[in-house]
Amino acid sequence: MKISALLTSAGINIGLCVLFLSLYSVLRKQPANVRVYFGRRISEEHSRLREAFILERFVPSTGWIVKALRYTEEELLAAAGLDAVAFNRMLVFSIRIFSLAALLCVFGILPLHYYGKNILHSRIPSEDLDIFTIGNVEVRSRWLWVHCLVLYIISGVACILLYLEYRHIARLRLLHLKRATPNPGQFTVLVRGIPKITKESCSSAVDDFFTKYHGSSYLFHQVVYKVGKVQKIMTGAKKACRKLKHFTDTTVDQSCKAITYRCCLCGASSNSFHLLPTDEVVPSRGKADLDDSSLNMDNEECAAAFVFFKTRYGALVASDVLQTSNPTKWVTDPAPEPNDVYWSNIWLPYKQLWIRRIATLLGSIVFMLLFLAPVTFINGLSQLDQLQKRLPFLNGILKQPHHMVQLITGYLPSVILQIFLYSVAPIMMLFSTLEGPVSHSERKRSACCKVLYFLIWNVFFVNVVSGTVLKQLDFFSSPKDIPVQLAKVIPGQASFFITYVLTSGWASLSSELMQLFGLIYNFIRKYVLRMKEDTEFVPSFPYHTEVPKVLLFGLLGFTCSVLAPLILPFLLVYFFLGYVVYRNQLLNVYRTRYDTGGLYWPIIHNTVIFSLVLTQIICLGVFGLKVSPVAAGFTIPLIIFTLLFNQYCRTRLLPLFSTFPAQNLIDMDREDELSGRMEHIHQRLHTAYCQFPDSEDIQLEEIRTVGNDEDVGGCSSGGSNGKGGSDESNGKETLQEQQQPRRDLSHPTLKGLPVSRLQNAVRCVTFLIRLQKRGLS
Repeated sequence: MKISALLTSAGINIGLCVLFLSLYSVLRKQPANVRVYFGRRISEEHSRLREAFILERFVPSTGWIVKALRYTEEELLAAAGLDAVAFNRMLVFSIRIFSLAALLCVFGILPLHYYGKNILHSRIPSEDLDIFTIGNVEVRSRWLWVHCLVLYIISGVACILLYLEYRHIARLRLLHLKRATPNPGQFTVLVRGIPKITKESCSSAVDDFFTKYHGSSYLFHQVVYKVGKVQKIMTGAKKACRKLKHFTDTTVDQSCKAITYRCCLCGASSNSFHLLPTDEVVPSRGKADLDDSSLNMDNEECAAAFVFFKTRYGALVASDVLQTSNPTKWVTDPAPEPNDVYWSNIWLPYKQLWIRRIATLLGSIVFMLLFLAPVTFINGLSQLDQLQKRLPFLNGILKQPHHMVQLITGYLPSVILQIFLYSVAPIMMLFSTLEGPVSHSERKRSACCKVLYFLIWNVFFVNVVSGTVLKQLDFFSSPKDIPVQLAKVIPGQASFFITYVLTSGWASLSSELMQLFGLIYNFIRKYVLRMKEDTEFVPSFPYHTEVPKVLLFGLLGFTCSVLAPLILPFLLVYFFLGYVVYRNQLLNVYRTRYDTGGLYWPIIHNTVIFSLVLTQIICLGVFGLKVSPVAAGFTIPLIIFTLLFNQYCRTRLLPLFSTFPAQNLIDMDREDELSGRMEHIHQRLHTAYCQFPDSEDIQLEEIRTVGNDEDVGGCSSGGSNGKGGSDESNGKETLQEQQQPRRDLSHPTLKGLPVSRLQNAVRCVTFLIRLQKRGLS
């Protein structure tokens, strides 16, 4: 790729970034978009923008950048949680290490590459990118020791910064444990694999087991029920029906007006409902009544339960020890937070989980292999001279003007790859759901690992392998020569990696800031469907997509820092822009519903260590190709040192992320007992984990009669059917009410809701469930 093609791609992405940032600074000031760009603040702080017309709202500004940088880490922790702080520290670490790498490599190594061979240089825009890589350095060059020294400095500083960040996140995790509001999950253990006993229920078995073996700390338990979507609807409908059947002396409010919605596209209108006369429904009450037998469908208990303990230490001991000699029975794990529980997977049989994990692993591998074809083709777009022999139709493209070739080789490949990569995160999230995680955070963390592996394999390794295929190199012919093969081809792939940083990095940050999907959804909901704003729905931060993306750019930065330093300035711009954009999004847009307590940091640490070791191995192969035994000999101890550092971190800091120290838990229990808060905490545990929050009992109030049966669609308060009607009509109505009580009811918040329609719906759902149980559906 020529420098001119790279500049073309950079110019396009810079223009898109400036356009999106300007649009964002204007759109965020509009009252109609307040829930798109300030969703978290609206839902938690209940703040609103002024509705008056202000000219400043239509002028682009940079005030949002200043506000995003003004917040401290403590404020970010209070607003978005420890996961957001860990994500922010990852960006800070990247800025620090790649600022040093850019300073050393751009001013120290890049001139050595450019003047590595005695060739006649043309103007820089006409130069090929290979001139700026280590491939332009002579064999047995006496300047290769500079590369080895820079590699030592980058690796050493990266390990020091990584340890400091690891220790900082571990300290914040311990402070997160001692937060002011007690976490019910610290007193709770999730038990799965409960053996079935024919003579007693699952609840009795759990109570007997923990009373016998954990009697000193056991408090009570809550059994999890196996309930599907249809049964959830049935549960809510049954509770509503049973409540409504007790109120036989109330009537339907017949004076309720139907709500009219008008479409802004075609102008047509539709009524939200049409209320039928009461006399059409009352005669059929005898047939519409539901027997208690049709509603008494007890939910089946599954082999899982939440067990609550008197102290945090008791719950920790119960979750860590092996309960029986059979590891598949009475399996105990720390319970997730109440808002983090993924109820759809808790009732899954424990013995089935290992089969699900193997199946999802095989599915992920197959999906990664199927993705090889588009990645290979996309990589070839940046090497048209290699593809024209295989695809003759490209000959016509090569004959086009020079700017067309620059567009195809410099911008189009990374754009097509980015479009394909949009399908990766939802598929990996589906695989993670099928694994059977018991919490939303565990599911998102599993998806994060899968997306990370996928990106490293397909964006990094497959691009390298496809490049070697095009050059007729047998990459896997000899596994021991893989470092040498990587050293040969990675400098040639630097052009694609730079354009990928521009497209998937700069442009994606701009689109993330714009919230294009949120804008479109908000516009359709408000102006096309004419629906009210959904104040409850605020998205959570997509860690499973953003963490792998940032780590992939870190991998590209480490591997190309010494071999192709020209990528470092583009990466630095991405990390600085990402630091501002992500802080703004975490503080204003996304809402934190659950928090893992910084469990993303071990993933970040392991990925950085992998990137460092891979970089050192590739440099070892490069030094071998350039016949520099001194530089190659000094690289081997560096690899060993990096692995030893990783082992020290795993021993010293990683255990703090797998469990909580008993010392801290005991001190917290004693403090709560001395202050008298423990009894209040025990009372809160009874309502902490609610499996069916939508099926709680609704307190209904008796409603007086308003209007009559014949006033079907009327809403008038006067006339013969209203309050100003004749005494005769009022007398007839009163007599009719005394002789025959009305059977339809009216809810204070849902006026005009006939019971018979709800009963018909419940009866239909009951029939479907019976068919399903009998195997007829």
